[in-house]
Amino acid sequence: MLTDAFGRKVDYLRLSITDRCNLRCVYCMPPEGIPLKPASEILSYDELLRIARVAASLGVRKVRVTGGEPLVRGGLVDFIRDLARIPGIEDLAMTTNGIGLAELAAPLKTAGLRRVNVSLDTIRRDRFAEITRCDRLPEVLAGIEGAIRAELSPVKINVVLLHGLLPGEVDDFLSMARERQVTVRFIERMPIGCAPSEGYVSADGIRDRILSLPGARPAVGGRPAASLDYDIPGFAGRVGLISPVSRKFCSDCNRLRVTSVGHLRNCLFGRETLDLRRLMRNGGDDEVVAAMIRQAVASKTEGHDLCGSGSVPSAAEPMSRVGG
Repeated sequence: MLTDAFGRKVDYLRLSITDRCNLRCVYCMPPEGIPLKPASEILSYDELLRIARVAASLGVRKVRVTGGEPLVRGGLVDFIRDLARIPGIEDLAMTTNGIGLAELAAPLKTAGLRRVNVSLDTIRRDRFAEITRCDRLPEVLAGIEGAIRAELSPVKINVVLLHGLLPGEVDDFLSMARERQVTVRFIERMPIGCAPSEGYVSADGIRDRILSLPGARPAVGGRPAASLDYDIPGFAGRVGLISPVSRKFCSDCNRLRVTSVGHLRNCLFGRETLDLRRLMRNGGDDEVVAAMIRQAVASKTEGHDLCGSGSVPSAAEPMSRVGG
């Protein structure tokens, strides 16, 4: 098994398969988008599968497919089917903005996808258009319903806490968790993307709102996780908090990231990356790929260097390139 210098078992790999996205969220990219990498620099599905196979042979058991927006890349269902067939991979998930998920949820489930996270920061149509610069909220909501019907369970809704969030918007999401079998997770905005030092909102106020609900209590069971979830009597789903700035959870970090251009990262905010693409395209065999993965694990730091204000001391790549 992969174990770092601090005794953490690393068994989780996040694979970004594209830097493209069909939304233009204000905290992620400018209105015109960001310069896209040429197709020749993006890892092929065969290269991504090779990395996943080697990682699985080293003890990785969970893989999450990310982007950009993974649903915009052609051939996704076949890729998921091939990933699911890799010996050792026990949990296969995806993070998406939900556009196109209504049509693809069932085929993805059949192919072997187990769970899905949908990024959605508001369920008010005018605010959605303001945040994403696109009027496509009905498609996202249809995607969530499609995922529920396809039993991509649990369906998790990732809500980034943005400056200007209205109290009523929090209640909108609480109502969603009350009525549907979803886990709504409120996430502190990380200092990455556009204007990274602006708009930090602590999750403390949301925690107080959750705990004001009758009978709300922390969920129990399972391994330590980034999300602190709460069970609430009468709710079909759950609510949770992810606080990477105000409550570091680095002591439980079990993940590696591979960007769409093949850079291996052992921390979202790490300054150093390892170039898997160059290694593979220069003829490196699986043992060499495995050695680079072990190197990434061995060099994991004890924790990130975010400070409480939400600032980060070094510039970071846009999230659409890093992989959410």
